[in-house]
Amino acid sequence: MSIRNKTFIIGLIMAPVLFGGGFLGLALMNAKPDIADRHVGILDRTGKVAALVIQAAQEKNMKELFNKKTGKQESPRYFFETIPVDAQSLDAQRLELSDRVRRGDLFAFLEIGADALHPGEEIEGQDPASQKKAATRRVAFYSNSTGLSDVRYWLADAVDTGLRRARLLQLGVDQKNFHDLLASVPFQPMSLVVRDESTGKIAGAVKKNEGASFGVPLTVMMLLGMIVITGASPMLTSVAEDKSNRVFEMLLGSATPLELMMGKVLAAIGRSVTSSIFYVAGGTFVLYGLAIAGLVPLSLYPWFYIYLLADLMFLCAFAAALGASCGSPQDAQHLAIILLMPVMIPYFLFMPVMSQPNGGVAMALSLFPPFTPMLMLLRQAMPQGVPAWQPWVGLAGTLACTLVLTWAAARIFRVAILMQGKTPKAADLLRWAVRG
Repeated sequence: MSIRNKTFIIGLIMAPVLFGGGFLGLALMNAKPDIADRHVGILDRTGKVAALVIQAAQEKNMKELFNKKTGKQESPRYFFETIPVDAQSLDAQRLELSDRVRRGDLFAFLEIGADALHPGEEIEGQDPASQKKAATRRVAFYSNSTGLSDVRYWLADAVDTGLRRARLLQLGVDQKNFHDLLASVPFQPMSLVVRDESTGKIAGAVKKNEGASFGVPLTVMMLLGMIVITGASPMLTSVAEDKSNRVFEMLLGSATPLELMMGKVLAAIGRSVTSSIFYVAGGTFVLYGLAIAGLVPLSLYPWFYIYLLADLMFLCAFAAALGASCGSPQDAQHLAIILLMPVMIPYFLFMPVMSQPNGGVAMALSLFPPFTPMLMLLRQAMPQGVPAWQPWVGLAGTLACTLVLTWAAARIFRVAILMQGKTPKAADLLRWAVRG
């Protein structure tokens, strides 16, 4: 009956909206890029680089200013101002330029160090003399923009090109050879070459879609986490409220504590599996629509539901035990972070796992039972795959952990459900789990 009420249906729709809202926001922001003109000042202490930096920046700007297919402007125009260096009062000059940035006269300004043309070895000392010497070998970027701004990286590329051209000129290289010397070669990621087992022919490699190769495994892991969180987290407050309202005292006359706990756990699992069918079917249609369905192997679908059931059983039983030990629903809110740690921690670990999915750290983390459902599924969804034995070992560990923790949670639930007043301590919960 719970899957028919409006709350469940609204949650079914809103959960992916909330989880995917950040990505949607980024997409909308990128759909309307900031193309306002940007004026940049250049304080060139070498006296030789500013013109070449401006030339490189203007060439880069012209290449990227308009979309080659639509002809629409999609990046800002950059305008540069070369500022004569006042060596006697550099600090005052920096302050004046900073004020111009604050007023909006300049978007930012660059200070090219006196030794930037020939920086030599990097200086790592922390003493004032070393720091002063290091400052002459760098290019400083002064702006009001945040660290996430792409302007810094855009200008850094132009500055590097300008400095390289200046060095080549000092070496006597003709400017007409600059393009060949500095041009980069396209670096195209490709899929691995495979042999068709039915015909024996070697199939050629294809261009790899790195965005999809990264996004699909991450989405699969996030989908599992979203379903688990929305399925397990309400259990904590629900049990705490039922205990506070003395609902269990009436139900214990017709059912055992274990039956009451498992009834709530199975109801939560039923709701989560129902919602997962909706999400998995929708996601599959989207993948087929984008012609990237092959990035998610069919063998991954059974594993998704195996991990989902194991994770839900573990977390729902844990939530029931924690909820039964709470003195009030307010106490349950404070314990929510503990309940969700097995799901939230893998979100912070996905980058090192994805960077080396078959490395020792990734393997160890994905075989650690509380993290196995999330991280093993992430690794299985990646093009590299995992050795065939690892999912089975991870599953065995997850099931063993789930059975042990469900058994312990049932014992805690049986003792704590009728206790009123003082909230038990962690030592009390451990004692109840061991002794019953």
